[in-house]
Amino acid sequence: MMGFCEQCHDMVDYYVKKDQKSKEIKGEEITYIGKEAYCNNCDENIFIAEIRDYNLEKLDEEYRKYKNIILVSDIKKILDKYNVGKRPLSLLLGWGETTLTRYLDGDIPSKSYSNILKKVLEDPEYMKKLLEDNIDRVNEHAYDKCKKAIDEVMSKTELQTDSKIDSVVKYILNNSADITPLALQKLLYYAQSFHKVFNGEFLFDKECEAWEHGPVYRDIYDKYKDYGYNPIADENIKYKDIKLTQSEKDILDSIIIYFGCYSGKVLEKMTHEEKPWRITRKGLDNSEKSNRIIIKELLEEYFNNIKSKYNMLNISDIKDYSREHFNKLYYN
Repeated sequence: MMGFCEQCHDMVDYYVKKDQKSKEIKGEEITYIGKEAYCNNCDENIFIAEIRDYNLEKLDEEYRKYKNIILVSDIKKILDKYNVGKRPLSLLLGWGETTLTRYLDGDIPSKSYSNILKKVLEDPEYMKKLLEDNIDRVNEHAYDKCKKAIDEVMSKTELQTDSKIDSVVKYILNNSADITPLALQKLLYYAQSFHKVFNGEFLFDKECEAWEHGPVYRDIYDKYKDYGYNPIADENIKYKDIKLTQSEKDILDSIIIYFGCYSGKVLEKMTHEEKPWRITRKGLDNSEKSNRIIIKELLEEYFNNIKSKYNMLNISDIKDYSREHFNKLYYN
């Protein structure tokens, strides 16, 4: 990879590093994980157009997540899922012919339009009704293609494969009692971190944000937020399709035993005392909202130090850290 280095006044090879960035958009500070390029010769930062474009895309994604607005990638999924074009879908929704084109080019939809698109993506029954109720707005060919795609989606008998974090959530809920959304978030945080230091890789891909009440995985928050401070009791979820290895279950069992014994508020206080959350929220008031991402390297560094400090030889040894952490908060 070559780029121009102003310091060296020459085309040079460069390397790329991940970097936590932030930018204010409409009065909101948006934090995201971007990239930066550095000269191999002098280590100075250099400009690479592709990396700039990558950073702009990541900033846009994080802003949309922060505002709960549909992603461009999800709009593309709608078109693929239902085999429908931009113009026909716009017409089926009763919008201007070029509305979807603008959204795919980067325009941000209103909250109401975003919610409609999310419903279209998630609910084929809703899409089917749109198609049948507005059949006169599209030509026969577009109608036939879309109807066939909808029928194929609805005829699938197998459930969609859950992401790894969904399986982790199901396992925790299935093996715990009276877990609130607040406690669940903290158990996910500890499971992610200790799995990394004991098994060499993170348990799931989702990024963790440093919210005012501690580490939060936004997608899981959105799924269970209606429970508020009450225990999660989702009778509609069947915990039969949990896809985890035995070593992953072993990690989760210890997390449930040694951290799941505490309330969500206790776990919140624990995470507030730990460096990953504190470093990520540096400069913010305790009650200030933020979407800053706790970089995975921070988790790895902190919990590797914890593993060494407590001489942890196996996952059950986390009990010493858990108990001492609790005692320092409430008995010192």
